[in-house]
Amino acid sequence: MKDITYKELTANPPKLERIKPLAREVIFTTVSCMCNNVHLLRMKKNSEGDFKLSGGMFSIENWQMKFKKHEIEWAADEGNWLDVKNMINSGTEKISKVISR
Repeated sequence: MKDITYKELTANPPKLERIKPLAREVIFTTVSCMCNNVHLLRMKKNSEGDFKLSGGMFSIENWQMKFKKHEIEWAADEGNWLDVKNMINSGTEKISKVISR
């Protein structure tokens, strides 16, 4: 299977799967604009039931999103997944896939 490039994602954004209701974890696969590297952004609920955003071993600032981390987390807490998608896509990476559980 051919990997999708940032240019292809920008020209023809994929229709992303719907986030499961009451999801406890959401994983966004993103593709970088510079080198088409693939990274994961994870949103996982903590013990208080709030989503926390993590880039794994990478800093969230690497995505250069135009929104603060807490703004994205709060949108997720409210279930505004379209806003979350748009916030993530505002940076130097585009979402190619999303899964939830």
